[in-house]
Amino acid sequence: MAVKLRLRRMGRTHRAFFRLSAMEGRNPRDGRVLEELGYYDPAHLDPAQQVNLKADRIKHWLGQGAVPTETVRSLLKKHDIAVK
Repeated sequence: MAVKLRLRRMGRTHRAFFRLSAMEGRNPRDGRVLEELGYYDPAHLDPAQQVNLKADRIKHWLGQGAVPTETVRSLLKKHDIAVK
């Protein structure tokens, strides 16, 4: 099965934040996770604290053939993590 890097929605109504996770491609969005790789909180007032990524683990999963979603791909590109 293909592993995907995708965002899982957490939080409450109208105040969502997201966790970046490595998951099996067939699992639902909020399903079982292989590994948590960071978080993204778009509503946080301090832009420096909106994103926290484990770059070494993300590179590991990308090296193993994991495929990021389009949103995750753009988030990684903004934070200078090379995506094929």
